[in-house]
Amino acid sequence: MSTAERLKYLLEQVQQQRATQAEYKELLQFISDDESGDVVQQLDILHATGLSTTTTDAEYDHPYWQSVVKEILASDTLVQPEPVKKRLHVLQRYWWAAAAVVLITATTYYYQTSKPAHIPAVATNAPVQDIAPGGNRAMLTLSDGSQIPLDSATNGVLAQQGNTRITKLSNGQLAYNESGSTTDKILYNTMTTPLGGQYKLILPDGTTVWLNAGSSIYYPTAFIGKERSVTVTGEAYFEVAPNEKMPFFVKANNTTIAVLGTHFNINAYKDEPSTNTTLMEGAVKIIAQQQQQTLTPGQQARVSPAGQSIQVVNHIDLSQVLAWKEGFFSFNDADLPTVMRQLSRWYNVDVKYEGDIPQRVFTGEIGRNLSLSQVLKGLSKTRIKYRIENGNRIVIQP
Repeated sequence: MSTAERLKYLLEQVQQQRATQAEYKELLQFISDDESGDVVQQLDILHATGLSTTTTDAEYDHPYWQSVVKEILASDTLVQPEPVKKRLHVLQRYWWAAAAVVLITATTYYYQTSKPAHIPAVATNAPVQDIAPGGNRAMLTLSDGSQIPLDSATNGVLAQQGNTRITKLSNGQLAYNESGSTTDKILYNTMTTPLGGQYKLILPDGTTVWLNAGSSIYYPTAFIGKERSVTVTGEAYFEVAPNEKMPFFVKANNTTIAVLGTHFNINAYKDEPSTNTTLMEGAVKIIAQQQQQTLTPGQQARVSPAGQSIQVVNHIDLSQVLAWKEGFFSFNDADLPTVMRQLSRWYNVDVKYEGDIPQRVFTGEIGRNLSLSQVLKGLSKTRIKYRIENGNRIVIQP
């Protein structure tokens, strides 16, 4: 039996819910081992021509591939490096490299049925020196300008700032604890995560902050007075400790977020089209120039770069917004630049484009613990052509 015939058989078995565990595994292995793109091309042909006279495009909707993934996840014979946690979305908790391939391949080709145009064969990409994913890395800058690399610092007390003790906990996060009365002098620290880094911080008031890659937070070592105020660059998730007598303010770009006690995410990267604040719990007020908007859970405020407008978007997918904090990338009809911006920050690589940017739409999730070569392998299956320069620059070709 030829490869094309075997693929057709396996797809028919899955689509008609007759596939055995071994056949599910075989289908996924076919795609995982496809270095040249020939298998994906065969799958594309099978989808375009139909598996049988009774098969319709509607039958290739998400539940079709979900059944594949759920069966594989249910198997105790396959390696599952990450435990299954709260949610089982399409490939959300299956961090095997093949999962990324199936995810991007399936969502790009099988679910974009409104654009059934012929797709040319993929070019073979040059081998790339692998780059490991990011991890818990950050630099702490004290009030006197001295710096402490947190990823290499030992656990325990790192410094004393006024009456506040700075401690690196056993789980790697940083905590501030006041040890006595607060002096009138306010000292400020800065935590900065590099590209390829992330870190968790507990502020002096008990507020917890997660920093994404290429981000920073500037904050006092003790909160005194009538308000608590910090400044953020990049992306951060806040769980603010309630204190009605001392409201909490976050400043980022041209945006100020006023809260009492709540959970929210702010994305304020300079290369993003807007500063986005997404509310998970409680309430926040978004202030930009002379405008104000109050958010309720599930809403997102998008402030334009100059701060002249605030757009409120309802029914935001909160799991997608917080994907970075939970350890994966999540895309929903994302274009290629959106995908590559996230990859460039996490793997600390430059991304360049030659000619027109390929028009691709990506939907799905990929573990942030995959190596760069594993992610790029998935991209190559979607007919994205690229080359690697100087070991840390991805050049996307038309």
